[in-house]
Amino acid sequence: MKVPFLDIKAQHATLKEAISAGLQEVLDNTSFAGGPQVARFEENFARFCQCDHAVGVGSGTEALWMALLGLNIGQGDEVITTPGTFIATAEAISFCGATPVFVDIDEKTYNINPALIESAITSKTKAIIPVHLFGQPADMDPILEIAKKHNLVVVEDACQAHGAEYNGRRAGSLANAGCFSFYPGKNLGAYGEAGAVVTNDQKLDETMRMFRDHGQREKYYHSIVGWNGRMDGFQGAVLDVKLPHLSGWTDARRNNAALYNDLLENVSEVTTPFEADYAKHVYHVYAIRTQNRDVLMKDLIEQGITCGIHYPVPLHLQEAYQSLGYGQGDFPVAETCAREFISLPMYPELPEESIHYVAEKIKECV
Repeated sequence: MKVPFLDIKAQHATLKEAISAGLQEVLDNTSFAGGPQVARFEENFARFCQCDHAVGVGSGTEALWMALLGLNIGQGDEVITTPGTFIATAEAISFCGATPVFVDIDEKTYNINPALIESAITSKTKAIIPVHLFGQPADMDPILEIAKKHNLVVVEDACQAHGAEYNGRRAGSLANAGCFSFYPGKNLGAYGEAGAVVTNDQKLDETMRMFRDHGQREKYYHSIVGWNGRMDGFQGAVLDVKLPHLSGWTDARRNNAALYNDLLENVSEVTTPFEADYAKHVYHVYAIRTQNRDVLMKDLIEQGITCGIHYPVPLHLQEAYQSLGYGQGDFPVAETCAREFISLPMYPELPEESIHYVAEKIKECV
């Protein structure tokens, strides 16, 4: 049996007519850069995230960068985040002129460990970026308490957490801003690059709307030095068609995860994902851990099962961040997880028989 890691075509097949109609509307209106389709999606996505505002931009990376800039993070500042994430989190900090400061992760949730944050704060610290890794929110209440105590802003990296919840509140709505990626493989994926920032701060919303459009309040009148970061009209149309289906897709992912958990429960060589009691995990990635990761992955591939590794090298050990002066052993939990993670096939349309097959082959291999 062949089991793909992700099957975007399966989702598209169910929405083909609606997507085509949405794209045709953009063509008919020639609203290719921003426009009414993007505005409609922004309104609907803000409501979905339980926020007042959503600003569509070109990618999740741009969302993180623009949110930080809009919150006045800049040259000489420090931003605390996790080394166990995709590099975009740190890139956004770096491109503001600020410095990423890493804090190790919690061994169960794989998110930033709130108990370690305060010791990393210096006079230069201006912000914290908790990453809701794999679709599970970080433990936000203690993070927000620390931020309030030290007068720091908090930006949620919710790029993998569309629809996730923390104590009943949606990811993205918990801090000064929340940032989302709509890369095609995400739980809510565009048909190209796109992202969004959500916020309840009207001033931040206004600033980011100017920033993404060359700093304009009105055409050719530039209040700030901005950027070209608008969401494409086609992407706004696609995302608006998909958004009403997201909750159902989330339920399907959670059901798939529950089945994996049941089938792998008694496999002592494998650690399945942990869902915190405060969280509604949306399983953008279903990552197991095993000490013999490379052997198991090779065996699964030979059995027709496509897997992934998120992420093989923590950010503090990446060549791009050698200048920060971190080394092997500085963040032992993140380093251990990076050696042990295997991401199994996970998407809403994944057949139950495929999950049974994957679990069976894991048991055979280990």
